[in-house]
Amino acid sequence: MGDLTCFAVDVDASVAHVRMIRPERANSMIPAFWRELPALVQDLSDRGDVRAMVLSAEGRHFCSGMDTTVFTGDGGLAAGEGEGGRVAVSPHRNAAVFREMALRTQESFNVFERARMPILCAVQGACVGGGVDMITAADLRYATEDAFFCIQEINIGMTADVGTLQRLPKLIPEGVVREYAYTGRRMPAARAYELGFVNAVFADHAALIAGVHEVAAEIAAKSPLAVWGSKEMITYARDHTVADGLNYIATWQTGMFHPTDMVEEFTAKAERRAASHDDLLPVRRGLGQD
Repeated sequence: MGDLTCFAVDVDASVAHVRMIRPERANSMIPAFWRELPALVQDLSDRGDVRAMVLSAEGRHFCSGMDTTVFTGDGGLAAGEGEGGRVAVSPHRNAAVFREMALRTQESFNVFERARMPILCAVQGACVGGGVDMITAADLRYATEDAFFCIQEINIGMTADVGTLQRLPKLIPEGVVREYAYTGRRMPAARAYELGFVNAVFADHAALIAGVHEVAAEIAAKSPLAVWGSKEMITYARDHTVADGLNYIATWQTGMFHPTDMVEEFTAKAERRAASHDDLLPVRRGLGQD
């Protein structure tokens, strides 16, 4: 994955721990963030030996959202568009560039849903704006008692456009989403837990990280193919009818189900030991790539 500006990555016992490492700026999402995150998630997914990923952050706050440098300077997401790296003067062309930038930022979180392993987010302090966009795309969310969530975009005069308004209504009641989206109020961790947005709340950051890693380790002990299939089916079912979902799982099982993992589970239980499953095979992303 090379040198990273915004993240540190460690892999241990089939669990990847990805940490946001810019606490001095409350882990704001600078241009490098949007390039590094999808690439590292894709790399971890492609490896095959990573069975769960924990996303956490250093410092007092999890994420303060999109940094203003995303929209300015040569390093911004729109850089390189137009002659000499300048955005074209035509308002229609400018609008087209803005749309492409929005789609690029959305893709940075879409990769969470396509990853073959579950992604667990550990949130402390503030999680606002783009931070909420990001964690809504994850599989599981956990928080400290002092954590809060805010659809910050409405407070700066814009509509959230990187996933919150599309995914959050599938996670908590629509009326609640509308209230927070229209008012920009903070959702405290206790309320988030009450609504089912977060799976558990921990007293402090140390307890949060330990608790989330415990869940990740439990997931990593299961058949990675069965976990991947479960993730794929739940995400598919969210956006399709029950009939579509049943048809998809029937087709998936025809190609993906193999009794080896099931036999190992039953054998391990009979022998009173932990089951042992093969990793997923690595994925090669490009013709001629070794």
